[in-house]
Amino acid sequence: MDEWSVYLSGEIHSGWREKIEAGAEEADLPVIFTEPITNHGFSDDCGVAILGQEDKPFWKDHKGALLNAIRTRTLIEQADIVVVRFGDQYKQWNAAFDAGYAAALGKPLVVMHAPALTHPLKEVDAAAFAVAETAEQIVEILRYVTRGELKPISAVSVAE
Repeated sequence: MDEWSVYLSGEIHSGWREKIEAGAEEADLPVIFTEPITNHGFSDDCGVAILGQEDKPFWKDHKGALLNAIRTRTLIEQADIVVVRFGDQYKQWNAAFDAGYAAALGKPLVVMHAPALTHPLKEVDAAAFAVAETAEQIVEILRYVTRGELKPISAVSVAE
């Protein structure tokens, strides 16, 4: 495989995607990254902005969710690997859905979260091929699976 497509799903309130992308670029890994719309306002308002206003919040959210699903489902289906990050600050129901969708499609799923979320995410973790805590670990997983390379154990940090 010349290039691996890696879909980065999950929380949008930290720079975890940029850390993974920078680490992969620095390591010259054969990966391309895709992601959902990470502009929260655009994601929330796309349905009514494009298809017209709604009187009820349910229908506003429904329109937006369907438009966002076009991108999300297409990119997950095209991905070679799906990485889903769960942050501490917000509940990411959409990230859990993405993880479940990827697992149902048989996509290799890598989950990333803090140890404090191990219990609430135990079912998601059970569907994952790997559970990481840091962006650096994700980069090392990508190095290993795309190139078959492994850093010496002393060179791999487990703390972010």
